[in-house]
Amino acid sequence: MEGLKIEAATRTPDISFDSEKNILEIKGKSYPSNVSDYYMPVFSWLREYFKQSDSRREFTVNIELLYFNSGSSKVLLELFILLEAEASEGKNISINWIYLEDDEDNLEYGKEFQADLQLQFLKFNLVPKKI
Repeated sequence: MEGLKIEAATRTPDISFDSEKNILEIKGKSYPSNVSDYYMPVFSWLREYFKQSDSRREFTVNIELLYFNSGSSKVLLELFILLEAEASEGKNISINWIYLEDDEDNLEYGKEFQADLQLQFLKFNLVPKKI
């Protein structure tokens, strides 16, 4: 399957998939004018990827957003729900919520996602990053 690459812009994050390492990364800022349209290709790609993927192979999602709006927050929640559903079917999936070490707000957002999701199968890690 072809990789995924969406270049960052002023209001949108860089989204890429490294097929050798099996890592999806979302980095930057996320406040597109139409959140659904922006992230639709990502969801389509993920659904197709999971149809074709080997469930034993580890799949990692690294999320390192410096800023995101409420629309992006809803899309992230949808993403986590999709990943949890795939993990419940036996896929080895983990999320790394990467935040700057001194960014308490971003840490709290990660904790809120963890609490809201009540995950049973998906690994959700809070990962501090040194400045």
